[in-house]
Amino acid sequence: MNQLFNIENKVIAVTGATGILAGGLARYLLEQGAKVAILSLFPEEVEEAVKEAKTISEHVTGFACDVTNSEQVQAAHDHVIATFGTIDVLINGAGGNMAGAIAGPDQDLFDALKLDDYAKVMDLNLKGTVIPSLIFGKTIAEKGQGSILNFSSMSSEQSITRVLGYSNAKAGVDNFTRWMATEMAQRYGSGVRVNAVAPGFFVTHQNRALLTNEDGSFTERGQKVINNTPMLRFGEADEVFGAFHYLMSDASSFVTGTVIKVDGGFSCYSGV
Repeated sequence: MNQLFNIENKVIAVTGATGILAGGLARYLLEQGAKVAILSLFPEEVEEAVKEAKTISEHVTGFACDVTNSEQVQAAHDHVIATFGTIDVLINGAGGNMAGAIAGPDQDLFDALKLDDYAKVMDLNLKGTVIPSLIFGKTIAEKGQGSILNFSSMSSEQSITRVLGYSNAKAGVDNFTRWMATEMAQRYGSGVRVNAVAPGFFVTHQNRALLTNEDGSFTERGQKVINNTPMLRFGEADEVFGAFHYLMSDASSFVTGTVIKVDGGFSCYSGV
């Protein structure tokens, strides 16, 4: 049997694992035989996610933590090690946006940005990737084997209107992915890898009202996205899982510092 894509018994910690993409990914990994730690901010959401996940596998645990708080992330790390004895993969799925970090179409550009909200969005998406990577990454580096996988975005390389804070943060995530990949490989060997996946447009709790109307039709912004996506549709959550699976498996053993796009062609289309 080909073992290249086998992730059975790998211990995988997923931050933001109560959301649609990261949460769905956590459940998918359990279906593949992995042992999964569901990490997210709110205890009640973690408890519910773990309860649901246990219908798939008993090899799951949960821990509530703020990914921008080093002490809380360290506590989450220690819980994972105490529960499973090791860590093989960290997936940084925590992220989000705030109204004050967006320049709305009806706002004056120079008055729209609220710097406190902008800082919070930068912290959540960038600092909330760096801190877990340093804490879980230390254990992975000591093993000399394992992966860190980050969630990037279409907005990291392209100018997508309105979402300044989120775009800035995800551009930082791409840069951090390349930097961390280089440092980890040079210092701790080729068994330690860092990569990212950049989903295209998927309908989630956070962007549903931005992309679709209550009747399921597209908003003006949603239609613009569709018009610039050669596949002419939004992605389904499970369509991002394969890229993560590949990047944590032996099939990608010579892959580090890369960002894989799962976007229906959005990033390659010029609009003509």
